Amino acid sequence: DHDVAIIAKETHGDPREIEEAAEEGRVGPFVLISSGSEIGASRAWSLAGLGSAKPLGGGGLRTANRRIYYTKRGTVFSGRHPIEIIAARDGEPLRRTLTALELILLGGLVCALGLAAAGGYLLAGRVLAPVGAMAAKAQSITADKLSERLPIPNPSDELGCLAAAFNNALSRLEDSFDRLRRFTSDASHELRTPLAAMRSVGEVAMRDGVDEASRREAISSMLEEVERLTMLVDSLLTLTRADAHTAALSFVQTDVAVLVNDAAESLRVLADEKSIELTANTTEGVQARVDAATLKQAVVNLLDNAVKYTPAHGRVAVSVAEENGNCVIEVADTGPGIPREDRLRVFERFYRGDKSRARETGGVGLGLAIAKWAVEANGGGIELVERNGCGCAFRITLPAATGSHGIDKGGGANSD
Repeated sequence: DHDVAIIAKETHGDPREIEEAAEEGRVGPFVLISSGSEIGASRAWSLAGLGSAKPLGGGGLRTANRRIYYTKRGTVFSGRHPIEIIAARDGEPLRRTLTALELILLGGLVCALGLAAAGGYLLAGRVLAPVGAMAAKAQSITADKLSERLPIPNPSDELGCLAAAFNNALSRLEDSFDRLRRFTSDASHELRTPLAAMRSVGEVAMRDGVDEASRREAISSMLEEVERLTMLVDSLLTLTRADAHTAALSFVQTDVAVLVNDAAESLRVLADEKSIELTANTTEGVQARVDAATLKQAVVNLLDNAVKYTPAHGRVAVSVAEENGNCVIEVADTGPGIPREDRLRVFERFYRGDKSRARETGGVGLGLAIAKWAVEANGGGIELVERNGCGCAFRITLPAATGSHGIDKGGGANSD
């Protein structure tokens, strides 16, 4: 367009002036067409071989040496005769410019990708370094190193929250392992004690010169230790089934007063031997959907502890009532009570505040642990109740069955 405009403006269509413009190099190659015939062409047109060039789409021409020219057409008038001007411009400079631009863009893209990859690698290393440290630390934590914890570089971000959650899980796991170790140690000790006693008594009974009365006394002592050992094994089996959730439970609507009265009656002989007043104040008609066997075991364990630790001529009372839609069972005694420092641990397995007195009463520290499991298995809760004065009281709370209503029958199972 530029060359055509120059030719039209400076030559006014005069072929001689057009030729002079071409000779002076003011315009590029061109050819003049009049009435469909070529009437002249610039020397540059001929030198470029455009006369025999092959046309391309879009008005381009390709010469024999495969050089491409772009053409533009225009019309000037010489008098009354129109003259068509076809001006050509070499496409090679433009191609070189475009090629250089492509190389610049490609190089820039490669550099940008390289910088992005390097920056991503450095950023990823910086971000993932805490993850690697956490993974290495987690790999080093074994069963004997559960007290160690993962580092928490930033507690407020996602990795910090993950590390904190993992540390909490480690704390629970450490506590479980500690309780398992204590349980194993205590169980071993409790099993070893009656076995050692049986062995000692047996060795005495086997000595020469032991009379029949002494031998019978030794056998009786061995049978007592066997009974104690049997109770311990039964208790351990109960807790093992509880931990494994394999205890067979059958929940049915039960009259809790009848169940508690039966439990009190089973402890009647033991209470009478110590001249302890055992009283059951129950409200008939209080219903709860429970497994009767496990709930009765819980009540029996509480009453058994109360009778064992209450001194002669003391009192033990068990009551059943409905309070705010709950069935409440309470066992209270006039014994020495439980020291404040021991109250938080009374439900732990094998825990006994006064071990010497526990040995005298034949306890192994599993009764309250079993009672707690039995109550919780029935959907209830058990707690040690604060009392004014001597003794202690345990309260069991269970959801009362829908539609239950109590009729007070105080003193339903009294014993003097």
